Amino acid sequence: MASLNFPAFGSLYFLDAPIHESKKIPIDNKFCIGPHCSPVFWHCNPGELELYGGPSPNCGPSDSLSYRGSIEDHTRLLNTCQEVIRKLIDDVRTQEAALPTLVHADLHKRNIYVSPSDPTVIVGIIDWQSTSIEPAFIYANETPDLASFPSDGPEDDNVVTSPERDRRVKDASICYQTYDVAMKGFLPKLRPARLLDPTLFRPFHYCHTTWRDSATALRQELIELAARWTELGMQGTCPYSPSETELREHSQLYEDFETVQKLKMWLIDSLNTNSDGWVPNEAWDTAQDAHRAAYEEWMKTARESEVQGGDLTIEKAEKPWPFDSR
Repeated sequence: MASLNFPAFGSLYFLDAPIHESKKIPIDNKFCIGPHCSPVFWHCNPGELELYGGPSPNCGPSDSLSYRGSIEDHTRLLNTCQEVIRKLIDDVRTQEAALPTLVHADLHKRNIYVSPSDPTVIVGIIDWQSTSIEPAFIYANETPDLASFPSDGPEDDNVVTSPERDRRVKDASICYQTYDVAMKGFLPKLRPARLLDPTLFRPFHYCHTTWRDSATALRQELIELAARWTELGMQGTCPYSPSETELREHSQLYEDFETVQKLKMWLIDSLNTNSDGWVPNEAWDTAQDAHRAAYEEWMKTARESEVQGGDLTIEKAEKPWPFDSR
């Protein structure tokens, strides 16, 4: 599938799909490329609705975390990001790494079905509805959960080793290396993108997620790109040039952002869930118990910190908690 060549980006439709002819680019006598319908533009996860539904008891931390940024912050950053992206797409390396490519966009374990008698045999892959034709670099550095390291992987020096952890890390390493070899061998379209520094592509990945992930997250990507603009082989000057004052203010906001992300990733890994808190029905009670225990542990840490005069107070600890249940 990844070896197919396409004349444009977008989603795949039957040629007789009920969309206006001006929005169709025929491929053959059966299929055409039409309007893009991936979650990048049509995000329907439960957590996403909270960002657009107005005041609600389930709005989460969106309005209470300073690093999220004001409307003006978002508008200014997005305008700057647009200028940066124009410069990036003029670079021949970006053009070579942007070949229209079709691969499964969500190839995680939950979407892969194997034979009950032989788990090495794949009998089905689901969740194709979000699959679309994207620039190759969108997929170049994606690693599905079946090939990712555990959250306390080999780069984490603060974790006490044990035979069980060593085994998990070794198994994960084998999966990652196998996946990496397969990507290089079977998806040649990705090679130009995989040879380039990912910093060049991050504005494309994150410019559309600022309202969900915060203005601070996108600003960090622009700061890193601007700092390495010449080193990365870009011509001229970067359209984004933050002042020393902006960098100092951003440093504190980004520290807060990272703290919240680490908390969220710890919960996702501990509860075996996703960013929206989804768990299988049969695991709900167990996940609820684990969630309450995690929340109590987090708040206990905050109470102890507050008593000792630390920065983490009960109020600060409550704000970033990502799930409604307490």
